[in-house]
Amino acid sequence: MGADGSEIRKPAVAGLFYPADVGELTRTIAGMFAEVKKAPVTGHPAALIVPHAGYPYSGKVAAKAYKHLEGQEYDTVVIISPSHTVFFKGASIYDGDGYRTPLGVVPIDKEISARMGDINPNIQLSRKGHATGATRGEHALEVQLPFLQVVLGNFKLVAVVMGDQEEDTMRSLGETLAAVLKGTNSLLIASTDLSHFHPEKTARRLDNKVRQAIEKYDPTTLIETLESGDGEACGGGTVAAVMLACKRLGAKQLTFLDYATSGESTGDFESVVGYLSAIITGEKKASVAEGLIGSRPATKEELDRLTDDDRRILHDIARQSILAGMAGKEFEPPVNERLEKRRGVFVTINLDNELRGCIGLIKARGPLNEAVAEMARAAAFEDPRFSPLTNEELERIDIEISVLSPLTRVHRFNEVKVGRDGLMVKLDMHSGLLLPQVAIEYGWDNIEFLEQTCLKAGLPKHSYKDKYIEIYRFTADVF
Repeated sequence: MGADGSEIRKPAVAGLFYPADVGELTRTIAGMFAEVKKAPVTGHPAALIVPHAGYPYSGKVAAKAYKHLEGQEYDTVVIISPSHTVFFKGASIYDGDGYRTPLGVVPIDKEISARMGDINPNIQLSRKGHATGATRGEHALEVQLPFLQVVLGNFKLVAVVMGDQEEDTMRSLGETLAAVLKGTNSLLIASTDLSHFHPEKTARRLDNKVRQAIEKYDPTTLIETLESGDGEACGGGTVAAVMLACKRLGAKQLTFLDYATSGESTGDFESVVGYLSAIITGEKKASVAEGLIGSRPATKEELDRLTDDDRRILHDIARQSILAGMAGKEFEPPVNERLEKRRGVFVTINLDNELRGCIGLIKARGPLNEAVAEMARAAAFEDPRFSPLTNEELERIDIEISVLSPLTRVHRFNEVKVGRDGLMVKLDMHSGLLLPQVAIEYGWDNIEFLEQTCLKAGLPKHSYKDKYIEIYRFTADVF
């Protein structure tokens, strides 16, 4: 349990399957990423199939898949693993507040978790299968988290453990995932190893059958292969469920990435475990690389300020999006070639000169007109600090839009100029951002601005002096 009373699952296999020391763990994952290369894959990553053994055995095979998430962003990651500790029918979704690893706590996406439980009676919200007991804790889901924490940073988790690997559970779970994740910015992870404890030659024969079924991207073929005994996979049901969901969601391509056995690490080829990784991709989405820290210098076009007409149109888009949200309707902003530039954006709503909501994107995720519509709706109805905006308040709100420049690394504190710059800091898994107008409003100098940005990130205020901290500045066109 956390200090605030939250229910946090403690790591069960830190120090066993992966390093328990934060520095060693980070270096281990970074080292594996450095040793593998991305395969030539087209489209946007929708799902990964990855092994779940100890990092010395299967880590590089898993890294070959996780490497493809560099430069990507997801609101939610759904990890499906088999249960190694207890048998039960259906699936169990962790009903606590977070999963902890040495790299920090990954918060649970309670909304998606609850929706899955609401629509599928075979899915229970419980701790069953999420064991952390003294004798044996469940590892197959937990070992995926440090990879994701390193490569993605912030995301919410839906932690699913399958209590059985029966066909009805696979298909039911796949259909539920497709129904709940439609229209969300989510990633699916199927956690599975292949055959266990056969001689190398036998293992490769069995594993090749599973690989062929997976490469066909055909859940039925995979299920038949596993049920016939032609192939083995301890988490085959997770793969089938993820493939079913991805097909329903329109992801069209599966690419095999890597295969190995434990014999390659241990030198024991008489009794091995097989490992495979693959990626499923869908329609190619706009890359977030343009907004990544240090990715490239800004072009002149990106730094061009918006015209008065551009600002007026964006204000209208923001208000129309909020109105549509109030009516429970979808809103698609009008096409505008000038507003297709990709820029980070924050939308702030004030009511009677008091903050009523503020949500934004640091990194560009799509055209500016779409981003403003999305963030305006989120600021009105999804800011966790406030209740949703009401009809009665609608006529009294003021909308402020801040369009961000690309981030620039700060190396000396005197580079920060209050009134011009906003700030973002990053240290370990902590990050925080304050817009330029905040420092003006409170009358901070540049050191106070740095201190307050550290506090916003959940760090001690003097953390800006830490040799490992990353500090970035940006400008904003505020209107």
